[in-house]
Amino acid sequence: MDIALFSPSSLFAEDDSASTSTPFLYQNEEPTETDQSYVERMHQFPEMELLIREFSFHQLNANLLWPGTFAFVEWLVQQRSWIEGRRCIELGSGTGALAIFLKKALHLDITTSDYDDQEIEDNIAHNCNANGITPPLPHIKHSWGDTFPISIPDWDLVIASDILLYVKQYPNLIKSLSFLFKSYKPKDNKAGPLTENEQSDGTLRGLPWPAFLMSWRRRIGKEDESLFFTGCESAGLQVKHIGSRVYCITL
Repeated sequence: MDIALFSPSSLFAEDDSASTSTPFLYQNEEPTETDQSYVERMHQFPEMELLIREFSFHQLNANLLWPGTFAFVEWLVQQRSWIEGRRCIELGSGTGALAIFLKKALHLDITTSDYDDQEIEDNIAHNCNANGITPPLPHIKHSWGDTFPISIPDWDLVIASDILLYVKQYPNLIKSLSFLFKSYKPKDNKAGPLTENEQSDGTLRGLPWPAFLMSWRRRIGKEDESLFFTGCESAGLQVKHIGSRVYCITL
């Protein structure tokens, strides 16, 4: 897959600030070719701090806690009645910080997922343990576009923050999303059609089952951004803008 050869900070507008975080601990300060190096930082989330270990560098860009995560967290907390009680999977979990917060703050039944990469899975487990989640959250290694390891998914809510980095991966992401929607089998017969959640102006009064909530705050070209949304629509998915850079995608 394409690897980004640039500083992640260049993806953000100047006023798109990250959380207040302080370097906490460095490990393996002189890494060898086979050793991974890390930095641990305290990050401020609504009403709690989380200690998150990040890779100093990771070729799949799973090394950073992106600033958009914090804006998404604020929005999710404000709309907590929409997501409480949902069975959730996060795509592109990276460090696992978003899922860890939702588990601790909202007691959400949540599964993390990311590329088929053992280092990512191990780091998410480390961050779960560091923040009092034991055993760690369930995790699925899945590269978008590949056969999903669970044939009958029962997650009624899919979430992701700032995952539209690699334009060439959009078709694979849409393929995985389409599978999660079209193969979805509700758990405990919980489901609600979209028509029951629409208001007269077309905005949502709640969330359909299943649904994909995505927050997007990285700075990319409008043409690239539209490629993803038009790709979703071509695949039979509906895109709604429901908040500040927050989108809901459904069948």
